[in-house]
Amino acid sequence: MALVASIHVDLGWEMPDITLKDVEGQTLSLREQAGANGLLVAFTCNHCPYALAVWPRLIRHAATLKQMGIHTVAVNPNIHPDYPADGIPAMKEKITEWGIDFPYLVDATQDAARAFDAQCTPDLYLFNGDGRLYYHGRFDDYWKDETKVTRQELMAAAELLTADENPPQPQHPTIGCSIKWVEES
Repeated sequence: MALVASIHVDLGWEMPDITLKDVEGQTLSLREQAGANGLLVAFTCNHCPYALAVWPRLIRHAATLKQMGIHTVAVNPNIHPDYPADGIPAMKEKITEWGIDFPYLVDATQDAARAFDAQCTPDLYLFNGDGRLYYHGRFDDYWKDETKVTRQELMAAAELLTADENPPQPQHPTIGCSIKWVEES
């Protein structure tokens, strides 16, 4: 498991016009998934310990964000023959097991991850209602044990976004497992 950090992406960057398929093969446009106040795009997977640690938070926060007019999509860029735990059948199982009630999308070509400059799982991008990047950072200040979290950075950013305030500063990078790039096999 290679530990990496997300890289700096300029705020205000426009969300790429990307379409991906869900686990049932239905094509969805990221832009069309946005709520009135924005969209959280979370690059994640099923096997990385960092992603596994924050999945419960992602699911719980997605419900709160939806009430704020911000929708959520999860994108799995690790559709890789060497990682069957991240394959579509495993994604279907996790949707049921974890009660994921937002789109969990398949980035089979890894084009979405490249367009976003995603580096790790998880890697979070919060866009405003105009499709402009507002926050690119970690969920909170302690990925491993939610009971030790002292700053809810993603949720604080969402509150600022919906209050039409400036983005929070600083924005700390996410750490996680490297994306399993197919061409690097």
